[in-house]
Amino acid sequence: MLDALFKPRSVAVIGASSKELHIGNRVIKNLIDFGYKGDIYPINPKADEIRGIKAYKSILDVEGPVDVAHMVIPAKFVPMAFEDCGKKGVKHIIINSGGFSEIGPEGAAIEDAFMVVARKYGMRVLGPNCQGIINSDPELRAYCNFTFTFPDPGHISIVALSGGVAEVIHQGFSAMGVGTRIYASNGNACDITIPEIIRYLGDDDGTRVIVTYVEGLRDPSTFMEVAAEVATKKPVLAMKAGRTAEGAQAAASHTGGLAKEDIATDLIFKKAGIVDFRDEGELINAAVAFASQPIPRGNRVGIITNTGGPAVIGTDILVDAGLELPPLSEKTEKRLKEKLYPDAAVHNPVDILATGTAEHYRNCLDAMMDDDHFDCVLVNFVTPFFVDCDSIAREIVAVSKQQKKPIVCNLMTDRRQWKETVRIFQDGGVPCFALPGEAARALATLVRYHRIRTRENGRIKEYTDVDKARAEKIISDASSAGRHMLLSDEVYRILDAYRIPVADWHMANSAAEAAKVAEEIGFPVVVKADAASVIHKSDMGGVAVDLEDAGAVRAAVQKMTDELAADDLRFFIQKYLPGGTEIILGAKAEEGLGHIIMFGLGGIFVEVLKDVVFNLTPVTDADAKEMLATIKGAPLLAGARGQKGVDRAAIEELICRLSKLVGDLPAIQEMDLNPVLAFEKGVFAVDARIAI
Repeated sequence: MLDALFKPRSVAVIGASSKELHIGNRVIKNLIDFGYKGDIYPINPKADEIRGIKAYKSILDVEGPVDVAHMVIPAKFVPMAFEDCGKKGVKHIIINSGGFSEIGPEGAAIEDAFMVVARKYGMRVLGPNCQGIINSDPELRAYCNFTFTFPDPGHISIVALSGGVAEVIHQGFSAMGVGTRIYASNGNACDITIPEIIRYLGDDDGTRVIVTYVEGLRDPSTFMEVAAEVATKKPVLAMKAGRTAEGAQAAASHTGGLAKEDIATDLIFKKAGIVDFRDEGELINAAVAFASQPIPRGNRVGIITNTGGPAVIGTDILVDAGLELPPLSEKTEKRLKEKLYPDAAVHNPVDILATGTAEHYRNCLDAMMDDDHFDCVLVNFVTPFFVDCDSIAREIVAVSKQQKKPIVCNLMTDRRQWKETVRIFQDGGVPCFALPGEAARALATLVRYHRIRTRENGRIKEYTDVDKARAEKIISDASSAGRHMLLSDEVYRILDAYRIPVADWHMANSAAEAAKVAEEIGFPVVVKADAASVIHKSDMGGVAVDLEDAGAVRAAVQKMTDELAADDLRFFIQKYLPGGTEIILGAKAEEGLGHIIMFGLGGIFVEVLKDVVFNLTPVTDADAKEMLATIKGAPLLAGARGQKGVDRAAIEELICRLSKLVGDLPAIQEMDLNPVLAFEKGVFAVDARIAI
């Protein structure tokens, strides 16, 4: 349990200082200034008092119990200080100092040393090289941190490895006048982890939404497990840095090599039900909306405005995000025509005009709350000097507090002149944004979370017709032979073991044998050179297609024999299947997660357009269906411009079988089925490779 860390009854500061600009002074100042309700114990062997509070030469001299001890001392002294804390019975230690694993082996050794002591006494450690925690609960007011953003009480909790980003996000909420609940930045995270804190926040009744920022995941499977558990209780909003090669390099240098350029974190977020962001401003705005508004039941939005242009901007963004603007019901339209000015536009958006009053706003809001056509409401409100803006704000707040449907407001005003209007909105918990795009995107994120919560989970298909043992032996034999690339017949025997449909094939050792098996398969055929040294067959002249007779087969084999000159050269003879739509499937091992499965259209679509989607194993039947639906070329699979559609059920089955295959065979590092030919009835893999 982390209660003693986030709800400490007493805090000691080892390394407390009388120097104004020292962190050991700032932590004590923050505790005092924030109104901490517990006991504060400065530890300094040379001072009698610090900031008017009695100082102690050692933590062992403190009379009362200590829940949390800050350490603001040089790294080399930390293990010894841990020993004293253990003897004192300290529950949690926050190490603000640096000089540990982030600087290399010497610092890592010190980190290992103090963790031995921590385990000996059952102490938990936040950090090292971290900021600490904040809890704005009015009954506690714990500011165990050296930063400077003093939050009002709120319902947003923040957890991040990077203190710099966490503080930027924290400041973003503060600048909007929005309070926060719990703040934690854990630096090197040698003990207490981000998943552990997220689980704690998931059980914290005061936290309505969790915001996290990651640069890499030390234990991705645990993170995904915990996040999936918590995301069913409350929204978890996350931003990942290091999405580009350059960004990954910068993140790696910052966090000691945690991050890398890949797609795995995005897939973890998706599988866990996390709402992910690429922009910190959008993350902050969305969290503000989640902190006070209910989750919508659908994607239908009603817009109320007193000025035209911003409503148009908001409409474009909402529609792009997949929201719908249904018409008013007949009952609502009649109701509003009776209540609004005659010149008001009673459609959706409803334009009540710049002269619209508080009564007009209330009538519109009540009508949309009662109208089953709408799941959420966007309000565009410019503050004219010729209406009572404060009264309008009060009516919007009153409806928002009913918590029937989420309300997000685009408040267009001079905040210096309309201070009271702004204050009414802030105190009333209505999320207000200066730009219509910001408001629309925040509302769209509420709907996105609804979609995540209500999406079909599907089921992991089990197969009784696979031969796992046969496939394992093929891989074991290849590994024993020191090979990392499987030969063609090995690949196709594994596919056969998992009932993955392939074009008919046979192996041959000579031109004569190739001609014979080609006749057995039936013309036309494809001939492919097969040898450990021939990786890119097409580039090396190792592929001949659409061969119509035995003579063509013998000629192709002889040419490959002469040009490739490989000692282990054999020939893969396969039925040539003309037509069909080319698709591609693949798998890649991801440490700690299993495999990533890829699906997309083949040919130019993968080479030029990179029209592919990814998913983490195990892939459910619902996941497979979604993968087909989310590529840009999805209409081609259904049949477009007079073309016949392909057998999508067979593709979905193929994706699920591929997921099962790599799940059973973790030694597979990479696997490509490219191309797979999809027909109106059935799909067939016609080229495949496996690396172990």
